[in-house]
Amino acid sequence: MTETPVDLDKHRGMASQKATDIRRVVAEVEANAKMQRDRQRILESQLLAAPASSWPEAAAKARYVLNLYAGGLATSDTHHHDLIAAVLADFARLSDER
Repeated sequence: MTETPVDLDKHRGMASQKATDIRRVVAEVEANAKMQRDRQRILESQLLAAPASSWPEAAAKARYVLNLYAGGLATSDTHHHDLIAAVLADFARLSDER
C-alpha cells in the first residue's frame, strides 16, 4: 500500500468525468440555495419582529417586499415593473440616497 492517493478520475471515461463534475456543481448550487433560503428566513423574521421606528426603516422593508414581488413578475409585465421602479426611485429621492 502506498501513501499517495490514487486519482480515480484518470481511470474513468470523459463522459463519466463530466457527469461527476455536473453532479458536484449541482450539489454546490443546491447547498448555496439552502444557505440563501436560511438567510432570507432570518432576515424576514427580523423584519417581522418589530415595527419600523422611522420612515427610512419602513422604506427599507417596503423595498425588500417590492423586490420580492418584482422577482416573481413576468418580464413581459412592464407596467408593474415600471410602477415598482417608480416607487423605488421615490424612496431613493425622498431619503436622499441618490
